Amino acid sequence: MKRTCSILIFPIITIILEILPCGAVLVFAPSPTDRVRETFSYFSLTPIGYAYFAPFITALLTCVILLLALISIKLEKMRKAVFGLSLAAAIISLLPLAFGMDYYSVIGGMITITLAIESVLAKILIK
Repeated sequence: MKRTCSILIFPIITIILEILPCGAVLVFAPSPTDRVRETFSYFSLTPIGYAYFAPFITALLTCVILLLALISIKLEKMRKAVFGLSLAAAIISLLPLAFGMDYYSVIGGMITITLAIESVLAKILIK
C-alpha cells in the first residue's frame, strides 16, 4: 500500500509548482529593441489569450493524472493511463522550448522533471 501511494506524490508536487506565478513565460516586445519577460501560473488564462496553450494543457493533464493516480490505488489497470498521460504531459511541457530558451523557466523544467518521474514510477508499478 505504501508503495502504491507514492504514485500520488509527484502529481501533487507538480500541481504546487504549476500554481506558482513563475512557471509560464511570455516575452513581449514593447518596442523593436526592448524585450519584456513576464511569468504566469500554469493555470492562468493570460497565456491562452496570446495563443500560448502548452502550460494550461500541461496543468489540466496534471490534474487528470492526479485523479487517475488516486483511482489507480484501487484499480491497478489505471496505471497504464497514468503512465501515458504523464508521458504526454511531460512532452507537452517541453513545447515552450520551440519558441526558444527565453520561453522556458526553471519552474517549467522542474515541472517537466516531476512529470517524467511520475511516468517512470507509473511504468514501474504496472504489473
